[in-house]
Amino acid sequence: MERSSMGLKLPEGMKDLMPTELALLEELEGKALKTCHNWSFQRVKTSGLEYRACVEPDANQDDYLYKFFDKNGHIIVLRPEFTTPIARMVATRLKGSQLPLRLCYSGDVYRNGSTRFSEFRQVGVELIGVGSDLPDAEVIALSVEIMKALEVRNFQISLGHNGIFSGLADEMNIDAKLRKELEDGIARKDMVKLEGLVSQSDLPEAAKEFLLSMPHLTGKEEVLDKLQNWNHIQAIRRAVESLRTIYQFLKDYGVQDYVSLDLGILRGFSYYTGAIFEGYLPGVGIPVVEGGRYDKLYEDFGYNSPATGFAINLSILLEQFSEYEVENPEVLVYGQSPGAVVKRCRELRKSGKRVEMALGFLTDTDAKKIASIRGIPIVEKVEV
Repeated sequence: MERSSMGLKLPEGMKDLMPTELALLEELEGKALKTCHNWSFQRVKTSGLEYRACVEPDANQDDYLYKFFDKNGHIIVLRPEFTTPIARMVATRLKGSQLPLRLCYSGDVYRNGSTRFSEFRQVGVELIGVGSDLPDAEVIALSVEIMKALEVRNFQISLGHNGIFSGLADEMNIDAKLRKELEDGIARKDMVKLEGLVSQSDLPEAAKEFLLSMPHLTGKEEVLDKLQNWNHIQAIRRAVESLRTIYQFLKDYGVQDYVSLDLGILRGFSYYTGAIFEGYLPGVGIPVVEGGRYDKLYEDFGYNSPATGFAINLSILLEQFSEYEVENPEVLVYGQSPGAVVKRCRELRKSGKRVEMALGFLTDTDAKKIASIRGIPIVEKVEV
């Protein structure tokens, strides 16, 4: 049956990859995983399909999931990220393992509603079992080393802490609706929205000033000094102490030049509880690296364990490389006897050569022309 015009299109946010693009994506993926392995992270794979009860247990929660029903009537979703499925896997399959666990992964994730990246390739890590600041520094440093291994230029990691905003919100008893709106305004650095929300609230003036300052609290470790007046709030004091410690560890790792503090970062996933970080490239409006600490997530699966990690969006990085060449065949083999041509191709491939076999009769001129067009350096004619 002839396809309709819809059958010739891709759904919004999806993309086909041509040979050169896929080759580059797989090279980036391989380099990233090799770096992870050098840091003692072991690769795991989760299912591309999950029950919604795993990924989003609240059926009334707005989400970005691709959903459908299985034959038993259960809601199934395409994997939107790896952190939650890996938490499920660890809680059910690796519960008795020696901690810490260092796990890495790569694969495609799917997010409904995105106009640009509804499907994209992620590579990332999960460091499970230690709740101190050193693991946070380790995964941040590893994200930097991966970006360097991928030869990504001019990237910058922004580091913040969930405890700063949540500590203030809890202290001021900010209601859930206003809290969500403030989070959105701060995270987007939308000063118009933020000023409107703050001016209409009944918060103390000092709290209003602090909220309005959060999107601008950026820089190196000295920016933490600006929070001294809020040390009486335990959550904020602990967040500041944690950031100071992490930043010192990042100096020990030698990656501090790639990391700046941004106390207005508020990560989109609800499970983050501590240090949070994002990596950006010039001219790219969405983060290419996303990570942080999530010490409560594993409790949802009946396994009480702290954890931290990150994911890198390789599909964004793929767009940053303008030129890439796949490896062309090394030899074009042709001749009048198909059997003899097949046999010679087998011999060459066995010796490690990349071989293209002519699928029909070629003249010598045609063979040389095809080889020239496809960048094949050697042309071999099989004589019977």
